[in-house]
Amino acid sequence: MSTPEIDLSVAVGRIAMKNPIATASGCAGYGEELARFYDPSILGAIVTKSITREAREGHPPPRLAEVRAGMLNAIGLANVGLEAFLNEKLPALAACDVPVIVNVAGSTREEYLEVCAALDAAPGVAGIELNVSCPNVKEGSIEFGLDPNILSRLVEDVRAKVSRATLIVKLSPNITDIAVTARAAVDAGAEALSLINTLRGMAIDPWTGRPVLTNVIGGVSGPAIKPVALYMVRRVWEEVAGPREIPIIGIGGIQFAEDVVEFIRAGATAVAVGTANFVDPLAAPKLVDGLREALGRLGCSSPLQLVGALEMYG
Repeated sequence: MSTPEIDLSVAVGRIAMKNPIATASGCAGYGEELARFYDPSILGAIVTKSITREAREGHPPPRLAEVRAGMLNAIGLANVGLEAFLNEKLPALAACDVPVIVNVAGSTREEYLEVCAALDAAPGVAGIELNVSCPNVKEGSIEFGLDPNILSRLVEDVRAKVSRATLIVKLSPNITDIAVTARAAVDAGAEALSLINTLRGMAIDPWTGRPVLTNVIGGVSGPAIKPVALYMVRRVWEEVAGPREIPIIGIGGIQFAEDVVEFIRAGATAVAVGTANFVDPLAAPKLVDGLREALGRLGCSSPLQLVGALEMYG
């Protein structure tokens, strides 16, 4: 039996991706850091770390810790700020021949609107990922993502400012039913959804009695959260994204090609690789090759054939 010719291309909103593999926000800097290890054009998209209106130093160290089967972080949205990103970081990304999705965070509605409007006007920004779900800052961000009414108003206001770039909303798992906020985001104008962000967690040094992170609470990522992420992707796909034909970017513990296939079967059109980048800087490009091989084994010519495809018992 001949192996089918495989086309890995997918679309997330108006973003044409040559394959479903992207970097996750906060796990590959501004994208240019990847060029030391491989050609970023191999990827389907690069998602930058969170950008805020003003530069932020973030939380003091220690703000990153390894935990069993994952990682705990409380970076605190450290970034160069909007102006420096537009003038210094974005031009370097433009040479990478890969769609750029900029993650945006804020403390106020006005900050979100200003940053998103500026990015929408910037050539080279294919998508804006609205971060309403960061669990390790004391103000803004996650508060917008926990209340569907507040989230709806924010997304609606941002939608009015963003007309060129694809608007993606990154959802928080720290909620009773993620389908509720997913529906609110889509009803307000989100063209795609990213899920999940990190889960709230903490670690304690048993000998000193001190929290491992100076912020005490951080976000848990890595393989430990993969089952939760898969469940939530499936939940959103069944209740909101599938019926509305809204693409999902699945995130959470993706390390191997089998993980990518699982997320696609759960309902994701694309995936974003986070913590695995810290284990192996070549993790993302390896997944591109691994996915092609996996699709060949399954007799599929496109990952789109598997979106939401579960073989149910009985």
